[in-house]
Amino acid sequence: MTDEAARERVPVRGRITDSELEQVVKAFGLGRVLEVVFLPSGMMNRNWRLETSEGVFALKEIVDVPVPKARRSLNVLQVLAVGGLPVCAPHLTASADTVAEIDGRSYCLLPWAAGSHRAGTDLDVGEAADLGVLLGRIHRELAAPGTGLESAAERPGAKVTSPEAATAEADRFLRVIAGLEGPEPFDIAAAEALERRKTLIAAHAAQRPVGEVQRGPLGWTHGDFQPLNVLWDAGKVTAVLDWDRLAVRPYAEEVVRTAQVQFTVDDGRSDLERVSAFTAGYRSVVSIADEDLVDGVERLWWKRMTDFWQLQWHYDKGDHGPDRLWVSGERLLHWWSAHRDQVRAAFTTHP
Repeated sequence: MTDEAARERVPVRGRITDSELEQVVKAFGLGRVLEVVFLPSGMMNRNWRLETSEGVFALKEIVDVPVPKARRSLNVLQVLAVGGLPVCAPHLTASADTVAEIDGRSYCLLPWAAGSHRAGTDLDVGEAADLGVLLGRIHRELAAPGTGLESAAERPGAKVTSPEAATAEADRFLRVIAGLEGPEPFDIAAAEALERRKTLIAAHAAQRPVGEVQRGPLGWTHGDFQPLNVLWDAGKVTAVLDWDRLAVRPYAEEVVRTAQVQFTVDDGRSDLERVSAFTAGYRSVVSIADEDLVDGVERLWWKRMTDFWQLQWHYDKGDHGPDRLWVSGERLLHWWSAHRDQVRAAFTTHP
């Protein structure tokens, strides 16, 4: 996609008709609209900042999850907000619903949260520990009675992609790139990276996780606890956003994924000091064994080794939004594969 095409896409994707907006305002009782601004950072749902005579809100069109699941998550937010967690309790419609269904589309409305997104070394070590404490509190509160969530009794499986399947997928993309009439710099770099990935998979094939049952305690988790879904102000988290991925998972899975996404820096390595502080903060709230965390670390490492989702978006869907994540992900994977002992230690060190 050219830069010009990308610029044209935002107003089209972000357009909300006058009729839709009027019905949204009426459904939620928002009074007079003063300003509507599309927020282009979301990859799935469409989001707007909506300023009205009744206040400032975040409006989201629900497209990435079934509406019943969205309602469930929004209802949980009401409970968590009462419990003192930094979440945005949904604004209800005139009929006391968390979702307004209008002309075949579904919308939810949340109060606008102040703050900014902070990633990597933007957090000091103490703030990294505080973030871990917050994730522990979220897991603890989600497990408490009163959320309306059913018991997390059934352990979900975790697919372990075979080296052969991963190599076949790499080869598929290599054939796609080879068939391009005029490959661009991204295509050329992706082909080189795919060849290196195949070599890495072959070198580590015997070290992949065994079995599809993850270790350790499990329960309801946020599902996408990462910098774009956390707002900070004055050294404190003001809001945890986007609960569409609320589901039962092993706690280690969310702890490890959060640390990896939050504390991977531009040169492709993980800031292990902050990873250790974050994990220690979490473990001060939730008890989890070293071997359970190590299992989560190894499973995420192998998932990153065998996953090509960014190229699936680029070549299969024609969406170039995640291109930069492919580049940074490749740097991280090679660094991680060369420092596996240090990574495991960061998650299991007791300060």
